[in-house]
Amino acid sequence: MTRGRLIQKRSLRWALVFLFWTLIGLSFASQLYLSSYKAGRSISWGQAVSWSLGDWYVWAVVSLPIVQLARRFRFDDARWGRNVAVHLGASALFSVVYMALRAWVGQLQSLALGQSVSFAETFNPLLVKTFHLNLLIYWVIVSVQHAFDYYRQVQERELRAAELEKRLAQARLQTLQMQLNPHFLFNTLHAISSLMHKEVEAADRMMTRLSDLLRYALESTDAQEVPLRQELDFLSRYLEIEQTRFGDRLKVQMNIAPDTLDALVPNLVLQPLVENAIRHGVEPRSRPGRIELSARREDRILKLEVRDNGAGLSPHGELQEGVGLSNTRARLEQLYGERHRFELSNTPGGGLTVCLELPFHPADGAPPGASAAPGHIPAPPPS
Repeated sequence: MTRGRLIQKRSLRWALVFLFWTLIGLSFASQLYLSSYKAGRSISWGQAVSWSLGDWYVWAVVSLPIVQLARRFRFDDARWGRNVAVHLGASALFSVVYMALRAWVGQLQSLALGQSVSFAETFNPLLVKTFHLNLLIYWVIVSVQHAFDYYRQVQERELRAAELEKRLAQARLQTLQMQLNPHFLFNTLHAISSLMHKEVEAADRMMTRLSDLLRYALESTDAQEVPLRQELDFLSRYLEIEQTRFGDRLKVQMNIAPDTLDALVPNLVLQPLVENAIRHGVEPRSRPGRIELSARREDRILKLEVRDNGAGLSPHGELQEGVGLSNTRARLEQLYGERHRFELSNTPGGGLTVCLELPFHPADGAPPGASAAPGHIPAPPPS
């Protein structure tokens, strides 16, 4: 906080304190004015305001050290018994201090009216009338200060808890993402090793593309969300590697609505879905496998689907989720909570469909519904 803003904040605080005591003084002035009128000892409104404000402005001054005592000697402290004793003695002391100050102010007010009174003539009535009331006011000030301190501590604890929860969520997301990248790396290296002794040139191309892909992944590790355009670019690089591995056995089709390219999606969210489709829909079968990826916007929802023509779910509708799918599900839960849908279902005609629905929100600087030329959609690898 800058020095100017700090001074402004303190000035506002003091202005509110002054307004608070002034309102109390005016309310008691109204009561004094009306009660005097009904008792037949009518006084002017100016006199009522002068006397009442004199009372409460003195309390405003006396309350400052009382507030400091209340902050130092708290009732929720381990030595609360000692603190109560301190406040009992302080309440009597400050009652006397108030009466002394009020008597001096009363002398000044009398001089302003052309009257001369001694200190004792002003102090003695106050001792009789206000001593016990002053004790009560002291404890009210202490109680209010404790209430404010307790409220402030609750607010600070809530802020700290929210900040810790946010950091924990970020740490979980980063951990999940770090688990995902090695999973993809090991699978790709395994694919390269299987080609090393069969097709050296193909293995060399995969190594080159893998290095580009890893460089891309490392540069975007800190980003939890990226534009769909960027995610599709990464996916296309991954599919180039898989295309080298499977050749004509892998067919890829992308149906990407142009108005979804600037929508934010979790970083590296499509790769494990496509990898799962390749692993279960293409790899176990000798016939050509087909993967279809679609993205479209439905009102405020971004809908992503990955389909394959594999065996689909078992008759019981179960699928053993590996690291990729389980981490994707956990990341989505951390990022969006109940504002997302992640479902796996059988595709009519055979195969598996993975449906992912996210809140639609464009990247900074991209207007909602921004369109792009079809040529900007990352093209699938040659099939």
